[in-house]
Amino acid sequence: MPLMTLNDVDYSVGGPLLLDGVELSIERGERIALIGRNGAGKSTLMRLIDGELKPDDGEIRREQGVRVTRLEQEVPAGADGSVYDVVAGGLGDAGAALAEYHRLLHAEDYDALADVQARVEALDGWRIDQRVTEVLERLQLDGDAAFTRLSGGMKRRVLLARAVVSAPDILLLDEPTNHLDIAAIDWLEGFLKQWPGALVFVTHDRRFLRALATRIVEIDRGGLTSWPGDWDNYVRRREERLNAEAQEQSRFDKLLAQEETWIRQGIKARRTRDEGRVRRLKAMRLERSQRRDLTGNVRMAAASANASGKKVVEMQDVSFAFSERRLIQDFSTTIFRGDRIGLIGANGTGKTTLLKLLLGELRPQAGEVKTGTQLQIAYFDQYRATLREDWNALENVAEGQDFVEINGTRKHVIGYLQDFLFTPERARAPITRLSGGERNRLLLAKLFAQPSNLLVMDEPTNDLDVETLELLEELLGDYPGTLLLVSHDRDFLDNVVTSTLVMEGDGRVGEYIGGYEDWLRQRPQPGAALPGTTLAPKAAPVADAAPVVATPVAKRKLSYKDQRELEQLPLRIEQLEGDIARMTDEMNTAAFYQRDAGAIAAHGQQLQQAQDALEAAYLRWTELDQ
Repeated sequence: MPLMTLNDVDYSVGGPLLLDGVELSIERGERIALIGRNGAGKSTLMRLIDGELKPDDGEIRREQGVRVTRLEQEVPAGADGSVYDVVAGGLGDAGAALAEYHRLLHAEDYDALADVQARVEALDGWRIDQRVTEVLERLQLDGDAAFTRLSGGMKRRVLLARAVVSAPDILLLDEPTNHLDIAAIDWLEGFLKQWPGALVFVTHDRRFLRALATRIVEIDRGGLTSWPGDWDNYVRRREERLNAEAQEQSRFDKLLAQEETWIRQGIKARRTRDEGRVRRLKAMRLERSQRRDLTGNVRMAAASANASGKKVVEMQDVSFAFSERRLIQDFSTTIFRGDRIGLIGANGTGKTTLLKLLLGELRPQAGEVKTGTQLQIAYFDQYRATLREDWNALENVAEGQDFVEINGTRKHVIGYLQDFLFTPERARAPITRLSGGERNRLLLAKLFAQPSNLLVMDEPTNDLDVETLELLEELLGDYPGTLLLVSHDRDFLDNVVTSTLVMEGDGRVGEYIGGYEDWLRQRPQPGAALPGTTLAPKAAPVADAAPVVATPVAKRKLSYKDQRELEQLPLRIEQLEGDIARMTDEMNTAAFYQRDAGAIAAHGQQLQQAQDALEAAYLRWTELDQ
């Protein structure tokens, strides 16, 4: 017998029905992935299942005694106290009594402790306390830690503990991987595979979905369709369904056009008109007016700036630490124009710190960072801090202008936002009313309106639907500049980046060719843990093997002329870099643009020649120093 059944459920928030005649049953042990475009009604359906919302029409039947718990997308405001307090808060009166007991115990308020202890015993609180302790241990959480001082990923883990501690029959998870690092996502996959109850979840992470889903339920234009939990089969079958739907609509529209032509014929035709045919035409008109067309795709284009210098960033023996915690130790790298670099690592291992060092926002405690010339940076912030809450979507993108210019084409801001699926009404609505996916689309619209040649993106995939995610992948693949990407979406990394910087702990930063899967193959210890995690100790070997000593590869012998050239190249490179820096500084002064056009053009040509010479010098140094 199903745990819950939705029969012919309707729900509207104004305009067309968000959910129209929905039928859904949830069985014990199922893991249902809810998918659909941003704004299609996935979170609304979860709130109906949870009982927070009531349907406008239809029926929701629950098996007697069924418990439902929901993990929301965002960390709720006002959640404070210790981790134990927040987790126990999911257990009603007994949980509240336990949380109070723990607070008084730490405060050594023994007078008040006796009364609370009596309440705990009356509510069978000690058994519940054991359950809370077990969940905290399974999720590796410190019950005494202050909730407000945790990272975003750890807060999500605490809220997950709060959701599962009551052992619900139906667990609802809305974007559970948001702000989790790769290690935590892998752990969560394993945890949820062992979940005994029913699971309904929304996620943008395609690999996470493939690993968990036993059934895929799609919300499309108010209706629900159910598919077996094979993602590739769903994609193929959905394309077949949409093609059949398009053909049927084309046939219907052609017949409607013929009937409209007939009804508009002359006086003689109207005298002999078939009234039954007229009634059928009215019915066809009504059917066409009620058709809900498929939501269009986002149309993205990034405004590109003039090319940066060939060398974008150079780091030499850089170190950085907070207190006694080493984040980066003696790290050197060079990023060239056109590189697409992914940053991988557990939360708190220093990815954001490394980004800020690369961009010059932080000064290294040791070593040197040199940024290249003519850089124009666009930054995508995972916390959406660049969006002003007191402005609507239009104002956040326009910033007082009526038009934006994308690669030489001027476009009205309203039209530009329509490319990102914002209707004029939605563009003028306060952004506090926007969903998480809509806010991310707005941030992308704001970002891509800025000319850039260095794109820095910190978790851009959160809350995006799959179609928008795939379009973003295509855009980044065609982006002509340099890309620095922080993401925990493993498929997205594989599809976008060409190399990775991995925070390996204790200040080590590893460099690898390719994306996430390539890193898994190249990392020094096959089967090693993800960054930021600890492996169980391996069994001791039966006998100590003799150490293997690598035979160094002998460097080729250079001729006297080549040796002299190699010795002089560092000085040559230093001179060229100094010339480029001087010429760039000159271009940044107001007096520079008071010269005549010929002098400005000559200066630009000299700068380009210096950059070309610097690139050739680096290539020659690489050839000789082998």
